Amino acid sequence: MQEPRKPEAQPAQDENQIVAERRAKLAKLRTEGPAFPNDFAGADASAELAARYGARSAEELEKSPPEATIAGRLMLKRVMGKASFGVLQDGSNRLQIYVSDDHSGKDRHAAYKHFDIGDIVGARGVLFKTRTGELTLRVNELRLLAKSLRPLPEKFHGLTDQEQRYRQRYLDLLVNERARWVFEVRSRAIRALREFMSRQGYLEVETPMLQPIPGGAAARPFRTHHNALDMDLYLRIAPELYLKRLVVGGMEKVFEINRSFRNEGISTRHNPEFSMMEMYCAYTDYRYMISLVQELLREAAQASVGKTLLEYQGRQIDFGKPFAQLSIAQAIRKYAPEPWSDAQLRDREFLAARLRALGVEFGADQGWGSLQLVLFETIAEKNLIEPTFVTEFPAEVSPLARRKDSDPGITERFELFIDAKEIANGFSELNDPEDQAERFLEQSKKKDAGDQEAMYYDGDYVRALEYGLPPTSGAGIGIDRLVMLLTDSPSIRDVILFPHMRPEA
Repeated sequence: MQEPRKPEAQPAQDENQIVAERRAKLAKLRTEGPAFPNDFAGADASAELAARYGARSAEELEKSPPEATIAGRLMLKRVMGKASFGVLQDGSNRLQIYVSDDHSGKDRHAAYKHFDIGDIVGARGVLFKTRTGELTLRVNELRLLAKSLRPLPEKFHGLTDQEQRYRQRYLDLLVNERARWVFEVRSRAIRALREFMSRQGYLEVETPMLQPIPGGAAARPFRTHHNALDMDLYLRIAPELYLKRLVVGGMEKVFEINRSFRNEGISTRHNPEFSMMEMYCAYTDYRYMISLVQELLREAAQASVGKTLLEYQGRQIDFGKPFAQLSIAQAIRKYAPEPWSDAQLRDREFLAARLRALGVEFGADQGWGSLQLVLFETIAEKNLIEPTFVTEFPAEVSPLARRKDSDPGITERFELFIDAKEIANGFSELNDPEDQAERFLEQSKKKDAGDQEAMYYDGDYVRALEYGLPPTSGAGIGIDRLVMLLTDSPSIRDVILFPHMRPEA
């Protein structure tokens, strides 16, 4: 299926009178029997009918007319005296129907004339080709299955009010072909991720969404209360610490496609509830995970949209060629206004001076590692359009990542940026329980000082590490942001079926 054209603008419509007229029709239907019957079954998919019979000539269909049953929403209706046409849309495609006094019966045809656009209709009959060559169902039996009380948006322009599209996604899906395409791509992409991981020998698992201690990321959690246990719980911000507990338990290759929740701002890149995939593999390091993520994304693109050269917001992004790699220091130097040395990029006073000159605020408690990351985000991140792995994050901002043996100030960590968006994050896992305990303590001090995104101290996770976590690498991939790229969608709300919104007035 090719990507459809985006809809054009549509004028507003007052629907009060239309709703009143349709309610009157429904009231009449109630006097005649079940207004919402549930005895129409066995419908064919319109797309399958088109695939099976669309190439046959009118003469072939006339010689042996195939019987078919279709059910769907009435999207177009043309009444012409003793004969009428219509278009039914089901979950796969659309099919034209032909209703007439001669073939359908005068009573059925008369009833059809009172149907409204948006009604759910069932029809049985035989297939034929019109003079223009369109596959059509000649109706012998016709049923109104569900009355639509509200009118659909104007048929030629679809639903274009962005906020209404997000609030009433059901309506968006009904009238905007592109919206349906986006979520078909999303489904194919997730299926491709799952199939790829299974072929690689990973076991799919499920971990708690309600956690006594939220961990695995620097983020502010949502809190709730369990009445029976009389304890506070948190919606997970990441499944990481539970997945690594499983590796401790001998499940050496695991992954989870999960919903996570972060109590943070909403933007074109952020939604409080989001989807990601995390995976962990024992006896590997971050270089293995870099290779795996690259291969995985390439396959997901091919499987979901049939290509690896993507068009995103007017720019081409190539998943097919090897992804670039830069350390954070290299990325800063590449886009810095003047040459800076490695020593300068680890000098807190130097970094502070550069950030002040750029008008960027920072805290007095932030060390050189934290300031280096802020400088990277300020001058380099916005330039990372083509897929780029950024590596060697400072230990200060990587509390779960393993330090480099040759340079303990940085970690074996990477983030993948595409179109200046973080798409994936991964590292060689920290498996030294004493080092992990110290880093949790540092995070706890930050939380006590008012940092609401700092991590909690997780004593049970430290205890798990004390039993022994083998050398392990792991990564997380943001599914929503990946689908944005695959579908050329400018906002994360375009790829989440029901994004969070402020309540309607």
